[in-house]
Amino acid sequence: MPARPDHAVDQAIPMRVPVRRHYLMCPPRYFTVEYTINPWMDPSQPVSAEKAMAEWNTLAETYRGFGHTVDAIEPEPGLPDMVFAANSGTVVGGRVLGSRFRAPQRAAEADHFRRWFVDHGFRDVVMPTHINEAEGDFAWTGTLLLAGTGFRTDPGAHAEAQEVLGVPVVSLQLVDPRYYHLDTALFVLAEGSQGDRDQDLRPQIAYYPEAFSPGSQQVLRRLFPDAVLATEADAACLGLNGVSDGRNVVLPQEATGLAERLAARGYEPVLVDISELRKAGGGPKCCTLEIRNPADNPHSTL
Repeated sequence: MPARPDHAVDQAIPMRVPVRRHYLMCPPRYFTVEYTINPWMDPSQPVSAEKAMAEWNTLAETYRGFGHTVDAIEPEPGLPDMVFAANSGTVVGGRVLGSRFRAPQRAAEADHFRRWFVDHGFRDVVMPTHINEAEGDFAWTGTLLLAGTGFRTDPGAHAEAQEVLGVPVVSLQLVDPRYYHLDTALFVLAEGSQGDRDQDLRPQIAYYPEAFSPGSQQVLRRLFPDAVLATEADAACLGLNGVSDGRNVVLPQEATGLAERLAARGYEPVLVDISELRKAGGGPKCCTLEIRNPADNPHSTL
């Protein structure tokens, strides 16, 4: 059994229960790196759209293999980062808050995703007035919305999200440019629900403390004293850009240390190759926009 450095060795490993999810993804048909908008992007390095597509297909099939629903939006020529669907919307309780990108190269993506939601029956769709890179900087814990700022999403977007989605928002300051979005430094392992008193039913997250300001680190410690803490090596391979259904946790294949710590907590790590997509600064979560629609029965277990 892997060591549990941040847990008492005699603590019982809880039984983790997967919850059915609904995801929206965009195939990387036009994937390339032709500009630089984050520290991971280098247009001088060769990129293979074919390899990126193979990685994406494996990721989508992994989700389907767990019993999750995966919808796909049609990619648009000239928008190579559209594959990173998580940046294009935040959906909680069927309400949709769209995105507004900081980089002009990605600005057109927002309306393509807005139209997808409208065409698929979502009636409560609001486009933001502040720079808002959606699930790139928003993480829903089941009880509150963690909201990142510092490099992409404006602080004003946090208050806007609270008004549109009707959920409490906690602002977190990112300070390391390598981790320019919240979803490169933190992800939700298991969602909680309002009023839960059982420790096992509270939200649980994993995060890399050094990506956050001292004050934000204190907030995270107060809110999530049982969080899984990632190392620099975990973060450096975008290991925190993970996707969890409450039991199965999809991670980049290099995040072996984090995988061991998650296994020690009762999760089932699933390592995938995202090496080509990472050339544009993306990983599993970047490719995965979660649709939290009451019609999908989000509390249904698998």
